[in-house]
Amino acid sequence: MSGYAALLRGVNVSGHRKIAMADLRELLTGLGFADVRTLLQSGNATFSADGTDAAALEGLLEATLLERLDLTTRVLVRTGDDLRSVMAVHPFAAKADNGSKMVALFLSEDPAPEVAAEHDPRVLDPENIAVGDRVVYQWCPDGISNAPVLGPWLERRWKVAVTGRNWNTVGKLAALL
Repeated sequence: MSGYAALLRGVNVSGHRKIAMADLRELLTGLGFADVRTLLQSGNATFSADGTDAAALEGLLEATLLERLDLTTRVLVRTGDDLRSVMAVHPFAAKADNGSKMVALFLSEDPAPEVAAEHDPRVLDPENIAVGDRVVYQWCPDGISNAPVLGPWLERRWKVAVTGRNWNTVGKLAALL
């Protein structure tokens, strides 16, 4: 059994795409997953599953959420190793001293190299944005609400799905796995 984190994009934000975490746990358990847990109310779940990969799980979860809960949303799935890797190569570890101001923006896929070169997100804040493997890191020293809005920028230019989590949440998800 492998451990996974499911990151639902844009749920329970300002009354849109509402889902109760109990319903999400029930849905995941009903799919035969073990060790199902949710974290916060923002669409984070961890679970264990046999013999599947993250991409297959994303499709399964998106289809099942639509079919059973009439919820249309992107789901990005990462393994425990994926999350620990994101944390291990933290480019702002020396200065990011508040996990609520540090964001990991998870990408559905890496952009094509020529697209990434043409639309480099670091131009928005060169000292506080770094690009990793299917993740973009953003340190927001003055708070998230005062930082460049990076998720929609990436989605428009890179044509990928993006969902962000603050560093505290990333750490808690990794610890659950």
